[in-house]
Amino acid sequence: MFLKLRQVSRDRISRNVINDAKLEAERILKNADITSREDLYKRKERLEKDTQETRHELRQLEKRLSKREDNLERKIDILTKKEKYIESMASNLSNKERELGKKKMQLDDLIQEEKDNLYKVSGLSGEEAEKLLLSRLEKELDRECANLIEKHTKKAKEEADKIAASIVCTAIQRCASGNAIDNVVSTIELPGDEMKGRIIGREGRNIRAFEKATGIDVIVDDTPGIIVLSGFDGVRREVARLAMKKLIMDGRIHPARIEEVVQETEKDIDQIIQETGKQTCFELGIHDLHSEIINLIGRLRYRTSYGQNQLQHSIEVSNLAGILAGELKLDAQTARRCGLLHDIGKAVSSEVEGTHALVGADIAKRYDEKPEIINAIAAHHEEVPSETVYSVLINAADAISASRPGARRETLEKYIKRLEKLESVAMSFGGVESAYAIQAGREVRVIVHPDKVSDKSASKICYDIAKEIEEELEYPGEVTVTVIREKRIVQKAK
Repeated sequence: MFLKLRQVSRDRISRNVINDAKLEAERILKNADITSREDLYKRKERLEKDTQETRHELRQLEKRLSKREDNLERKIDILTKKEKYIESMASNLSNKERELGKKKMQLDDLIQEEKDNLYKVSGLSGEEAEKLLLSRLEKELDRECANLIEKHTKKAKEEADKIAASIVCTAIQRCASGNAIDNVVSTIELPGDEMKGRIIGREGRNIRAFEKATGIDVIVDDTPGIIVLSGFDGVRREVARLAMKKLIMDGRIHPARIEEVVQETEKDIDQIIQETGKQTCFELGIHDLHSEIINLIGRLRYRTSYGQNQLQHSIEVSNLAGILAGELKLDAQTARRCGLLHDIGKAVSSEVEGTHALVGADIAKRYDEKPEIINAIAAHHEEVPSETVYSVLINAADAISASRPGARRETLEKYIKRLEKLESVAMSFGGVESAYAIQAGREVRVIVHPDKVSDKSASKICYDIAKEIEEELEYPGEVTVTVIREKRIVQKAK
């Protein structure tokens, strides 16, 4: 019984445990079902969301593809139209090429026909016609080349004239010179008129002895208180002047005393000449000159040309040449040496044959001067060709020194004749209306008729007048010829 009860109790507990296990299993199943449902729902939501996004992207992609497809269709249409247009153009071009070929053939036929007609009319063969055409082309080419050369030459000349004018103006401004003019006579004041008789001497023996010793003419006239010494040799005239002053101061005037005083004076003049040459070279900074050349430079002190003292002229040319050389970045020392020696030939005796330029060049060559200095001396009057730029510089400096106002003296009659000759030479050319010599004969202004003379003819007239003046006239420096052609139209308002 007890065992039964115990067994029953055990069965009851087992059933309870089983029931509890069933309930727990049901509960677990229910929870698992709920959890699985929730998880499934969530997955479904995620899937739907992903699906919507994918659909949205697909729609966007579809739209883009649709647009691209539309663009491609439009481009295909355009390309198709272009292909059709190109095909039509190619067809037109081929037709035009065929037409052009036909026209070219027709044109060749016409040209050949015209050539045949021209050959028949002109009587020329093909080669002859070709030569004629080439000759005409050569003439035209020569004319064009001449115009170009004239144009560029004119431009270069204008620029060169501006630079040269600037350099020359600078040199003139920096070189100041006096306007003193030497004479070929010397006047000596006497302490009294009785001295004239003593100078003349008994039967004129004193004056004859003096003139014989000095080679200078003594003029004793009625002019009170003075006598005049006349002669073209400056050294002899200076010897005579100093000797006469010594004789007047000494009071002893007789032939023996005259010869003695003249000899002493000649020695003094030789000393003065030597010192003058040395001082001139020192002031100009020119060294290593031969003593004979220095002596000749000193003798230029007593030499004149057109009334211009030759030593002062040489110094002035030397300074101008040095300034011009400095402006042109040349050797100023060489230029000054050329300028000082350019007229050295004028210091020698007139018995030496040849012009002073060539004589001076021979002297410079004899005393071993440089070739450029020798050429500058020989070429400064264009008697020989200029071989160096220093020759051109000396030519320009010499012209500046000789042509400046007050440098040289001319007689009034000679001056007026030269002006008249300048105007008459200019008036002798056809088409010239009037001519005026201005600037003391340094320039000629020529006015031509504008209806009769063209611009090119005016240039030729100017050139011809300048050449005619060079051949017909003698003048210091240079003469500028200016031709003026002016067209004037005048109307009167009433």
